Parts: sequence; C-alpha cells; structure tokens
Amino acid sequence: MAVDSAAGPTLVLGPARSGKSRWAEHLAIQSGQPVVYLATGPSPTDQDPSWSSRIAAHQRRRPSSWRTLEVGADLAPSLLDLRPPGLALVDSLGTWVAAGLDLDAAAWRLRCAGLEQSLRHCAVSVVLVSEQAGWGVVPATAIGGLFRDRLGALEQQLEPLCSGLWLVVAGRALDLRACSVPVPAG
Repeated sequence: MAVDSAAGPTLVLGPARSGKSRWAEHLAIQSGQPVVYLATGPSPTDQDPSWSSRIAAHQRRRPSSWRTLEVGADLAPSLLDLRPPGLALVDSLGTWVAAGLDLDAAAWRLRCAGLEQSLRHCAVSVVLVSEQAGWGVVPATAIGGLFRDRLGALEQQLEPLCSGLWLVVAGRALDLRACSVPVPAG
C-alpha cells in the first residue's frame, strides 16, 4: 500500500462520493512524507454553494501541515516545480480535464502529453485522484460526452506509468494491480 516515487505515480479512481479523495489522503498520510495538495478545480464562489461546500469539506480533512497549491490548469508545470522530500496529492484529474474542454483535439493531446512527461520527471511521489465518469447514463450534451471521453482516455494513457492503481466504490478501496489484468489494445 506504500506510495513509491521511484516506481511511478499512484492513481486513485472512483465515482462521485465514493471515498476516493479520502483514500488518496490516507495513502498520503501513510507515506510519512510532507504533503503538497495540488488543487485543480476552480476556487469556490458565492454562485455555487454546492461546490464551495465540497471544497470546504476537503479542506477540513487535510492536516494543517499540508501545503495547498491552487494550480488549476497549470498542473504539469506545478508538478515539475516540486522538490524532495515530499508527496504531491493531485485532486483531481476530472476538474483538470474540465478546464481544458475548450481546447481543440491537437491542443488537448499536447496538454496530456505535457502532464505525462511531468509525471515521468516529477521529483516527488505523486497520488492522482480521478473521477470515473460514464458508468451509466450517456451524457445528453456534446460537452458532457467530450468530458467523459477525454477523462477516460487520459486515465488509460496514464495507467501504464502508475505503480499503484486503486478503485474506490461505496467507501471500499480495491487494489486493481492485485486483482486485474490489462485489457488488450484494440
């Protein structure tokens, strides 16, 4: 269950309200390393009380010793700026993907390649949190479908880099490396 920077990042996946962030926080605490929390989502606003409430709940759970960086779409360069000792907890890839939905396909591929390179060269351990989208209803909008497709493709792109791979459902964490086989390329 240890997080090991030499072996690659750890990816924690799960649907909304599954406990994936709490599991990622647990892994970060168990590492015993100083933690930098990289927030990729928009800052809370008065216009969205639900989002503000979610942010506040995450903030209350974090130990006071953790440093928080609001990186938004600048995740890749922020990862490269980190220096040991430490662990970076990225929450989340879904909000990072949402921030890039206005990019055309070529610009999006470049952004994803930049993230992959930063993960390969990051000097500290990394725990990535990512939403599992599209488990049920097909999005009714084109932007919803684009989000689902980009997030799923990004997760599959990053999976080979990851030494730890967890799926969190209903408050239970499953070690996917221990109980799964890769899907053949198609």
